[in-house]
Amino acid sequence: MKDYIVRATAADGQIRAFAITSKHLVEEARRAHDTSPVITAALGRLLSGAAMMGIMMKGEKDLLTVQIKSAGPARGLTVTADSAGHVKGFPMEAAVELPLNDKGKLDVGGALGPGVLSVIKDMGLKEPYVGQIALQTGEIAEDLTYYFATSEQVPSAVGLGVLVDKDRTVKQAGGFIIQLMPFTDDDIIERLEKRITEIASVTEMLEEGNTPEQILEQILGEFGLEITDTVPTAFQCDCSKERVSRAIATLGKKELDDIINDGETIEVKCQFCNRAYHFDVDELKSMRKAQ
Repeated sequence: MKDYIVRATAADGQIRAFAITSKHLVEEARRAHDTSPVITAALGRLLSGAAMMGIMMKGEKDLLTVQIKSAGPARGLTVTADSAGHVKGFPMEAAVELPLNDKGKLDVGGALGPGVLSVIKDMGLKEPYVGQIALQTGEIAEDLTYYFATSEQVPSAVGLGVLVDKDRTVKQAGGFIIQLMPFTDDDIIERLEKRITEIASVTEMLEEGNTPEQILEQILGEFGLEITDTVPTAFQCDCSKERVSRAIATLGKKELDDIINDGETIEVKCQFCNRAYHFDVDELKSMRKAQ
């Protein structure tokens, strides 16, 4: 099954919802960055959440960045998503190893530790929108729930999960975001809150073979769920040799001269996808002349 996101409403438009299956894009990120299991889980959760948040934006060129800076051994994560379901991201530290937490799960909260989560939305305005919260648990789903409530004043429930297999590959990944509209009836709020406490975890639902549609049906079936859209999603980086060369060309003249004088081909890796680009001395000299 390919990765995709569903968009839905329930309770006659009083609830809006999103769900994602993201196993392949999280596995691609794991391979690109050679992440340890706990970092695979952390990055995978953030990629899944950001992909759903990305398609909430309206403009074709709108970009969303979710960044975590933290004091734990993982140090942080950065993920970028667009409104078409494309997402990319990288960890500050790829190889953190920790014992399982007291629930027998990968200790994402322990890897991140205390820190700050920032959401930056570039929607073509003079200044991007920036919302920022202190990490609540470091488990990411709870932190995004808190972000929506405090920075966007949208009561939300976020569930995210990544199941890593014994061979360290990604077995399951996905999640959901449920949001209440300002005019939601108190009765519906109470029933929904109760329902969310009763459901299985995201990874359990995925392991049972549930699709994003079926996950939302389990949560919102009694509220008259209506699937409105399906969006393919993928780990996709837009880096290129031309883009990287433009970045190198912004170096100072002395710095570029020093690299040229070394007389060796240089390798530059894209932070988001780890793709390597090589530039020989002649290419570097051409950049130097153009300065």
